[in-house]
Amino acid sequence: MDTLEIRELRYFIAVADELHFGRAAERLGIAQPPLSRAIQQLERRLGVALLERDRRGVSLTGAGEVLLQEGRAALDATAAAVRRTRRAGGADGRGGTRDRLVLAVKAGAFHELLNKLLDAYSNEPGAAEVEILPSGTCEQEEMLRDGRADVALMHTPFNSLTGFDSVELMTEAQVAILPVRHPLAARKTLSMADIADVPGLPLARWSSNGTFPPGPGPEVHDQTQLAQLIALGRTMTVFPESARTWLWDEHAAVPLVDAPEVTTHIAWPAHSRSRVLAGLVETASRL
Repeated sequence: MDTLEIRELRYFIAVADELHFGRAAERLGIAQPPLSRAIQQLERRLGVALLERDRRGVSLTGAGEVLLQEGRAALDATAAAVRRTRRAGGADGRGGTRDRLVLAVKAGAFHELLNKLLDAYSNEPGAAEVEILPSGTCEQEEMLRDGRADVALMHTPFNSLTGFDSVELMTEAQVAILPVRHPLAARKTLSMADIADVPGLPLARWSSNGTFPPGPGPEVHDQTQLAQLIALGRTMTVFPESARTWLWDEHAAVPLVDAPEVTTHIAWPAHSRSRVLAGLVETASRL
């Protein structure tokens, strides 16, 4: 047996996530007995045990761990295919037939580069409509994998380019962005040690894949909220040098002498054969 049904993967992943058949059945909106039978049939067809069942509960076997990882990737690929196919055919509820690309970008970053790219690409013959999809920290990867985005601006060393094709666009230093009234704002340069654990001015915490890292700083969901909190003297953050383009008068940007440089890449799924995507990448490469 070399094939799996999408339904089977959904059932198994629900059980693997919950490690409880009752909760998994509730999540799926089905009764528990047919769910249990479906998992047992799947194990018989594969010829391996996916779950260990005992009085203490349910746990994954080694084979189950592999299927969980591979199954998630397969469901993501299926969802991505559906989303991109609908966009290509104009069946996404927008009512148009023009080619459209969704470009994921980290909120608040690289305005100048993005403006140059969009302006240059819009002048190309046959250019597609480009929709900008703002994302949180490191969310561009997930958006590319599940099809919400066709292409993304990614930033190493923070983003992983594994599984994507990419072209390097620019490399820049980083700055600390803090309230202009704070004593550190008067410094010509700062180090990472200088901005660690500053009393009353914790670093903002960005969401990564839906979760926030631990720490005393406020949870930040978008650039507007971040800008407001910095202006009020409640937080500070670290951004690439190009973030100076969106700063308010109440903000100060001070170079960080020992922060890693940030390299911006335009990245896309390695299997993509989109003509309009290739045109956008070519324009970015020229820039």
